[in-house]
Amino acid sequence: MEASKDISRLIEIMEALRQPETGCPWDIVQTFETIKPYTIEEAYEVADAIERNDMDDLCDELGDLLLQVVFHSRIAEEMGEFSFGDVVNAVTTKMIRRHPHVFAKSEADTPASVKLQWDAIKTQEKRERAERRALRGTGGDSKAGFLGAIQRAQPALTEALKLQEQAARVGFDWSAPEPILDKIEEEIAELREALAEGKAEKVSDELGDLIFALVNIGRHVKADPENALRGTNTKFRRRFQHIETSLAENGETLESATLDRMEQLWQSAKAIERQIAE
Repeated sequence: MEASKDISRLIEIMEALRQPETGCPWDIVQTFETIKPYTIEEAYEVADAIERNDMDDLCDELGDLLLQVVFHSRIAEEMGEFSFGDVVNAVTTKMIRRHPHVFAKSEADTPASVKLQWDAIKTQEKRERAERRALRGTGGDSKAGFLGAIQRAQPALTEALKLQEQAARVGFDWSAPEPILDKIEEEIAELREALAEGKAEKVSDELGDLIFALVNIGRHVKADPENALRGTNTKFRRRFQHIETSLAENGETLESATLDRMEQLWQSAKAIERQIAE
């Protein structure tokens, strides 16, 4: 079998890997649950390649992510549920339906009006999906209410952001960033109290409240918290690498260096970054 740009070849490869008698022993025993972590990991690796602006890696990681879609689809097909073709049909149907201003007739002719139209169509789709789930008995929590549309299966920062956006639709929102800063200071004070009491469960609870408030300020200043934190993670990696490299150049190691020494090199890394920025 040879490589190909045709998606059908990838589907053929997955089918061969899953053959009980001649396939791959590892692939054969996989389930939705066992490959779920890899699906999440591949999505993050796509994001990482984008942040590094590495087009070769991006091409490769997108292929890995596509493989996950084909893998899940193959398992579902073996169960008699749906195939990869059904997945493609579902998403093409959805995209055509959500873009009447392109594929049909619509008055939406600005980004803002398109967004409103998109949201209205999504709301209708969710209502229809909820009805289908109810018929199948897979509707989940019937008491989920207005926030039930926000999926739990996503990073906590993203879920917090979407919960806040949903609540804001009915006016449950701050009017400006300044009151949120006051809320953040209030949450910091409560975290200090919890730390003083030494109760781990309360500390965790107050920490969650503080992070939720930080997500809220990010939403108001239009800084996506997930992207902001990933940027900080990248910055931390870069500065810590400077510490490690500088220590090695002087015959020192991370294990032998004092905290004061590492802090000195950390500040050096920050100074270098400021000079480059200028």
